[in-house]
Amino acid sequence: MKIGFLFPGQGTQKIGMGKDIYETYKKAREIYELAKKVTGIDVASISFAGEEEILNQTKYTQLAILVMSLAILEILKENKIKAQISAGLSLGEYTALIESGVLSKEDGMKIVQKRGEYMQNRLPAGEWKMAAVFGLSEEAIQEVCHQVKSGFVVPANFNTKEQIVVSGQKEAVEEFEKIAKEKGAKKVRILNTAGPFHTEKLKESAEALRKELETIEIHPFQTKVVKNLDGMPYTQEDKVRDILANHMIHPVRFSKTIETMLAEGVDTFIEIGPGRTLSGFVKKEKGDKEINIFNINDVKSLQDTINLLQNGSI
Repeated sequence: MKIGFLFPGQGTQKIGMGKDIYETYKKAREIYELAKKVTGIDVASISFAGEEEILNQTKYTQLAILVMSLAILEILKENKIKAQISAGLSLGEYTALIESGVLSKEDGMKIVQKRGEYMQNRLPAGEWKMAAVFGLSEEAIQEVCHQVKSGFVVPANFNTKEQIVVSGQKEAVEEFEKIAKEKGAKKVRILNTAGPFHTEKLKESAEALRKELETIEIHPFQTKVVKNLDGMPYTQEDKVRDILANHMIHPVRFSKTIETMLAEGVDTFIEIGPGRTLSGFVKKEKGDKEINIFNINDVKSLQDTINLLQNGSI
């Protein structure tokens, strides 16, 4: 069995996420306490009993998702469940880098806090939207983007071969939706995000993050991590700081990431954090390969996964 961890990104958050895990496990509570100490933000309060409007602010969302995933990881480690390779969607790549030992927990929390702040507070003026498009090829998506006349819109996330996310100005995304449906898109869904993420419009944020990355230490990889930038594993020679800064202004190649993990022999995927988004992507991309997919986002799914893996029942 070869395990691959998957860590979700922004858009999967919801009030109450991680609450039962926090209440059940001391190790999980310690992660939330560490986050408060490092960042000054009471992630537990925002995640468990706060207002949705506050949790959905990028400066809080990213840290809250990261901390929940790290809390679950602590329980898996206690139970000797480890991955040989991992990946995350956008923000989730930071969780993967912490899990691999490249970033310390403290530095990872610090950087994700700054990343969220920059992505929220250094946006260019205007209204911005992201939308998931179902049923159009990469080439067709590019063509529709070029046809839009009302503003800026480009592909931002290549999630699967059948689902691509575009990002841009509100009016342009709305025009994109109309043209895409005329071109045969099965569905266009507006996402729970509020910025032109993974586009050139975040250049100022990326430059600020690059300076912040200079303040932390980068450690050798203990396990493989597949990067969003090109869907290929990091090497020990890669300039991690440059990649993470560029990551903010380039599309996420998650379909390629899954393809790489399958090619690496992963037969057991475990998604760790809120939602089930990445598990769904794997199901769509796996083809006829027989694989196991687990999703951990509460105490029951955590214990069920641990029991199945420890008992060899899969």
